[in-house]
Amino acid sequence: MAVDRFAVRSLCYRIIGGRLHFAARADELAALPPTAAIAPQAIFDYLYFHVIPSPRTIFEGVHRLPPAHYAWFDRGELTVAPYWVPEFREDSHPEFKPLAAEFRQLVRNAVATQLDGSKPACFLSGGTDSSTMAGMLSELTDGRAATYSIGFEAEGYDEMQFARIAAKRFGTEHHEYYVTPDDLVRSIPAVAAHYDQPFGNSSVLPALYCAKMARDDGVTKLLAGDGGDELFGGNTRYAKQRIFGWYDGVPASLRKGMLEPLLERTPLGVLPLARKGRSYIEQAKVPLPDRMQMYNLLLRLGAEQLFTPDFLAQVDATDSLRQQRAVWQQVPGASALNRMLAYDWRYTLAEADLPKVCGSTHLAGVQVGFPFLDAPLVDFSLRLPSEYKLKGLKLRWFFKEALRGFLPDEIITKKKQGFGLPFGVWANRAPALRKFAGDSLNSLAERGIVRTQFIHTLLNVHLPAHPGYYGEMVWILMMLEQWMRARPSQTLA
Repeated sequence: MAVDRFAVRSLCYRIIGGRLHFAARADELAALPPTAAIAPQAIFDYLYFHVIPSPRTIFEGVHRLPPAHYAWFDRGELTVAPYWVPEFREDSHPEFKPLAAEFRQLVRNAVATQLDGSKPACFLSGGTDSSTMAGMLSELTDGRAATYSIGFEAEGYDEMQFARIAAKRFGTEHHEYYVTPDDLVRSIPAVAAHYDQPFGNSSVLPALYCAKMARDDGVTKLLAGDGGDELFGGNTRYAKQRIFGWYDGVPASLRKGMLEPLLERTPLGVLPLARKGRSYIEQAKVPLPDRMQMYNLLLRLGAEQLFTPDFLAQVDATDSLRQQRAVWQQVPGASALNRMLAYDWRYTLAEADLPKVCGSTHLAGVQVGFPFLDAPLVDFSLRLPSEYKLKGLKLRWFFKEALRGFLPDEIITKKKQGFGLPFGVWANRAPALRKFAGDSLNSLAERGIVRTQFIHTLLNVHLPAHPGYYGEMVWILMMLEQWMRARPSQTLA
């Protein structure tokens, strides 16, 4: 058995009595006798990653094939290994114009291969990826493309203006829907229950309403722009990590002899102006991929503060980082940027964003295609120089320059946003949503997984003070409880 490079289609397996059972969903295998229990380690992973990365699933003894892996079962023996590992072979003498022309044609071809004769349509957030999908789709279908966008009545979250710019530029049949807090209260239980294990990506709700709108309009397949950021260097953390990487270029004598003793071991480091320098050094000294988890929500809040002692005694708190280090080591010899991209192909794309889109569209009753993950485009990205992806601190420089003149300038220069959900803001303002979240979290506390005092502090102190930050923890805990409510027969191991 095998799954594709990004595990767009999921494949799970379980060995019972020397026989291999497999299915697309983990819960189908867990239901086979003897019924599989919920794994405490998987719950820890969920709170750490906001999803449960493969090969683990929420169930004891049920596994999911990682992306680009195969499983070989012979006479009771199981072998699981990668059949494809990305090899970054950067062009040593790149020429922008021919590369740009090749890229545009590859994108056009990738979109064309997704057309199936049904009404041509795509998600449109107003970002570079979805706008590129809309533009290519419109060109290939003589302006018959339909686009679907989601908005929010919350300052700093709505970017409908950019979706409208793209729709106007490409002449699409444009459709909009504004998600409300009441929509969340109505839909969260169904979304949580739909997934075969807890899933904490909050953008799943906007994606669902976008897909529902398209289905009601007669669309049977939507194209999505997922993958552009991870293939061509579009996430802000890439620039941030490059800044930290500069510290390695500082002479060791200066680092060890002056900067670190001065800022880390003297009162100077606590002064306002020097505090940022101290923080920079502390983070820069931490190697990748560990450094990318320094602001992990679970680690910042403290596992000891969140989990009950009995639950915490059943898990290995170091295992999540061990998983990441193993993935990081799979692409030796690549540049720091390309290693981050490959890391994100696993943890951002395969484990979070693609399941978000696949799950929401499946629940809405439409199919989905991901043109940016077309094999020729992925292979093209492997040979694109790192400096073309992140030029200095300019994110996805090549992508934007190659499409300059095709995409509206306003979209090329806009800040990245997407379908981010203002859940924390709404949970403070909308009584029905706040009550729903509170009831869910208090119910979860009764299961002996999280501390009752932590839930109280989270809802009554942290969430009102910093809704955007702590709203994420409220969301993932709420989705865990809603998933468990949908499966009352499942027990914790």
